[in-house]
Amino acid sequence: MKKHVDLLHGAILPTMMKLAIPIMATSLLQMAYNLVDMIWLGRIGSGAVAAAGSAGMYIWLSAGIAALAKVGGQVKVGHSLGANKREDAILYAQTSLQMGILLGILFGAICLVGAQPLIYFFKLNNADVMEGAIQYLRICGGGIVFNFMINIMTGIMMAMGNSTTPFRVTFVGLIVNMVLDPLFIFGIGPIPRMGVIGAAIATLLAQILSAVLMITAARKDKQIFSNIKLNSPIHMEYVKTMLRISCPTALQSMMFTGISMIIARLIAGWGDEAIAVQKVGSQIESISWMTADGFAAALGAFIAQNYGANDLKRVRQGYVKAIRLMLIWGCFSTFLLVVFPGEIFRIFITEAKVLPLGIDYLRIIGYSQLFMCMEITAAGAFSGIGKTIPPSVEGVTLTALRIPMAMVLGTTALGLNGIWWSISISSILKGIVLLLWFEIVLRRILSKERVTAN
Repeated sequence: MKKHVDLLHGAILPTMMKLAIPIMATSLLQMAYNLVDMIWLGRIGSGAVAAAGSAGMYIWLSAGIAALAKVGGQVKVGHSLGANKREDAILYAQTSLQMGILLGILFGAICLVGAQPLIYFFKLNNADVMEGAIQYLRICGGGIVFNFMINIMTGIMMAMGNSTTPFRVTFVGLIVNMVLDPLFIFGIGPIPRMGVIGAAIATLLAQILSAVLMITAARKDKQIFSNIKLNSPIHMEYVKTMLRISCPTALQSMMFTGISMIIARLIAGWGDEAIAVQKVGSQIESISWMTADGFAAALGAFIAQNYGANDLKRVRQGYVKAIRLMLIWGCFSTFLLVVFPGEIFRIFITEAKVLPLGIDYLRIIGYSQLFMCMEITAAGAFSGIGKTIPPSVEGVTLTALRIPMAMVLGTTALGLNGIWWSISISSILKGIVLLLWFEIVLRRILSKERVTAN
């Protein structure tokens, strides 16, 4: 079966969908790792969910670190292939992997050594919850290099037009995680009951297996991966080029996580139940944004190759079709969370005192889903043309507004719901602003092209 999709020719929407469907499925499967943990841990109680969720904030932070190596590598591999510069594509892919492995090892060491002070930041109210979070971070964070390798290789394959292999590998990893989670969390036979620690071990083992499978599949590739030599010296000129593209996106991701961590610390004032609601609620919401993010990755790869081939008409057409499709998905996501919040939240936590809080969270956040999908799609388009600064500036600035809004609204009669509204309002603003911003940039690019042609 053909694994690589030709992004430069053929009908635009079917071409993008061939690439996007496996990417979106892969994104959903990656999200499902955490959802599976939350479902099983929710059977123990909200404290276990709060522990895994708090440690998970640093795993989320690591995605920004990995983006330093992934984003620039993915974009430049796409540009190089579109311009028919295969040797450059190989070296960008090689440098991306070298950077990712080094960063993964460094971040893992920090998690192993500094897990305790990192978790203390959240000021969790229960000593057992805090200890569970520390152990979860040491296990999953300590082995984060495998996650880095998977993400970077996935990005490179997507730039090549191959989204099938990452999907298959992630699917196998999820199945393994689903099998190991209940065994390690609750124990069976000679396997002791390990609770939160068991969930962390199950996740790490699944990711190790996924990394092995990804490497095995990559070794069969004759276009790029078979020519990569990881023991070669790092090409600093390629590092500099990639970082110019990666840094805005990586900083945006890390600052977004940092802001979310500050919000989580504010939420802790309402108790561990409120923390559990935010962790579970954000995982449920991720079904919406991970799907949009997967399609945005496909759009970015599509635009990168066509932009490298200087086919700006195809760039424009692809972007418009993507926006229309994500508009439909965003409306559907908003409908589900606003109309069926209770039915959805009960899948994870059924505690009577937690359920009303979860329903409020999902309904309030639900109103922003359409706009969040628009923002993510526009960010993918910006990435495709190699301009990652606009979505980073917009994202960081408007996300930072959540802190003062949460502090003010949280002191009103809204209480905890005021914090949820601060998140929803900022997402609505981000969607509107970035959509308009990319439209302006794209029109300028097309105008310059018309002037040059004349």
